[in-house]
Amino acid sequence: MNATQTQGPAIHVQGLVKSYKKLEVLRGVDFDVAPGTIFALLGSNGAGKTTAIRILSTLLHADGGTATVNGYDVAANAADVRASISLTGQFAAVDEVLSGRENLVLVARLRHLDNPAAIADGLLDRFSLAEAGARKVATYSGGMRRRLDIAMSLIGNPPVIFLDEPTTGLDPEARIEVWDAVKELAAHGTTVLLTTQLLDEAEQLADRIAILHKGRIIVNGTLSELKQLLPPAEVEYVEKQPSLEDVFFAIVGD
Repeated sequence: MNATQTQGPAIHVQGLVKSYKKLEVLRGVDFDVAPGTIFALLGSNGAGKTTAIRILSTLLHADGGTATVNGYDVAANAADVRASISLTGQFAAVDEVLSGRENLVLVARLRHLDNPAAIADGLLDRFSLAEAGARKVATYSGGMRRRLDIAMSLIGNPPVIFLDEPTTGLDPEARIEVWDAVKELAAHGTTVLLTTQLLDEAEQLADRIAILHKGRIIVNGTLSELKQLLPPAEVEYVEKQPSLEDVFFAIVGD
């Protein structure tokens, strides 16, 4: 894997369109993701988030528009895109019969990498799983499984990683564990495209947030830029800054 990072946006999406028969899922989606940043695609169920991820990861063909990942066109250079990315879905794809370390070693061997044991040990340390590395994954908490799943997705050092609703079904403590792991990715220079319907998740993690609503990006900016879309509310002598939740529901109108 270990594809070379190209100049320009790590992800560039322009006019992306996708329909399933008469159902328009994406209706002209545009956004860019800068290298080494966390970009949150925020939206309700059915907004088109997973469809966008599937197109960008070459699992689905768009009906129109263009998209590049790591400088490669997702339609014309699918193999190069796949060599540049890793995709983590909504549920941890780990083998519960194996230990955490064995899961990591297996993936490294499947990718024909040198010294898979050292790769596994390094990732266990990086994601605070070293003490649990020899235990079967069946004994792991939800947060530990998710962190292991993310660690597995980093084998081969992909420059871009897609996280599709990575904290689905996790309790608050486990969600914080995963958030810390995602922040760790960006700190090491990995570009992260995160889809979520959790407002606090986008608020905690993202450098930029795009709200996808009914197949369109209706706003795109930093958290502070999005908050400026609403006027501050004053209660006596205390100024109340709008939360991302206030911004989201004011824009989508639901």
